[in-house]
Amino acid sequence: MGKEVEGEFTAKDYTDPPPAPLIDTVELTKWSFYRALIAEFIATLLFLYITVATVIGYKHQSDGTLPGNADAACSGVGILGIAWAFGGMIFILVYCTAGISGGHINPAVTFGLFLARKVSLVRAVLYMVAQCLGAVCGVGLVKAFQSAFYVRYGGGANELADGYSKGTGLAAEIIGTFVLVYTVFSATDPKRNARDSHIPVSLFYYQNLDRSLNFSSFVHIYNCPSFSSS
Repeated sequence: MGKEVEGEFTAKDYTDPPPAPLIDTVELTKWSFYRALIAEFIATLLFLYITVATVIGYKHQSDGTLPGNADAACSGVGILGIAWAFGGMIFILVYCTAGISGGHINPAVTFGLFLARKVSLVRAVLYMVAQCLGAVCGVGLVKAFQSAFYVRYGGGANELADGYSKGTGLAAEIIGTFVLVYTVFSATDPKRNARDSHIPVSLFYYQNLDRSLNFSSFVHIYNCPSFSSS
């Protein structure tokens, strides 16, 4: 009986993908590769545009220094609304791009997957270039459409809250990025069943936790002086 039970667990119910080659120039000849780059660019652009615009809008609505904004502290989407904006956008964008590019939408995620030999060096470098360009363009659109608010509220950029040192802010960034990449690796583990359905859900919950607990993930820009860690 013991041998029968042991035999039932000898076969894997999953398949480990082979490690990606370090340099894969063949990718450069495939349209699917460039389609993935476009997907990463557009996804990062939309993510930064929506989230930064949300943060700047909240900062304006809750600005107590403006005339007629005496009760501004309770107006706007609030901190929870900002967390939902980040989490909701990640959910939607990962769901839309997972089958095209893998839905990285973050250089930290791409770099982590490269170190784990999940993507080649060529793909990792070009993904990060596309993501950074998308982030710049997304924030650029916010600045173009809301120039006055963008300048007044610092572009929605992070800043240390009172009472926190730069070392504390750096530690929060490191921990937040670690948890993000860990969540991605856990959600994409081939040992999991039906992983295609729960990846966006996992990242959705993480991003809500991320913004509520004031962590920041690499190029994601967030600004609320009384709560943000960096």
